[in-house]
Amino acid sequence: MIRRSYLKYPIIKYGIVGLLGTGIHVGVLVLLVELFTVPAVTATTIGFVVTLLVSYVLNRNWTFEPTGEGSRTQFLKYLLVCTCGLLLNAALMYVTIHWIGWSYLIGEVLTTIIVPVHNYIWNRYWIFSVPQQRQKEVS
Repeated sequence: MIRRSYLKYPIIKYGIVGLLGTGIHVGVLVLLVELFTVPAVTATTIGFVVTLLVSYVLNRNWTFEPTGEGSRTQFLKYLLVCTCGLLLNAALMYVTIHWIGWSYLIGEVLTTIIVPVHNYIWNRYWIFSVPQQRQKEVS
């Protein structure tokens, strides 16, 4: 179990939210592909959108410090970053399945590694960053 002292680090919290999001994303993907025969690229896109909504709420309210920025502005930034992540996700899935010829599950493993790193960097240093003045007050 994770000790509470580790929960002061945003990257640990982000990882926990990410694991939950990954479970939701993969669950939606497999459910849609296997039970409803939705094409894998479409299914992973739907899973990504569901995960986007859940992870925004958790990251804004638990992972990162309040920034003083309005939730609408933050959500629009989050949506932009996640849209870029979505495009990266869909492109990786398409290349994996249609160019390389691997299973959609291998594509999902690749996207699960690459896309969260992309998103964390943008979340931490742009969307949920504390303004310089506030960082000095905390120090």
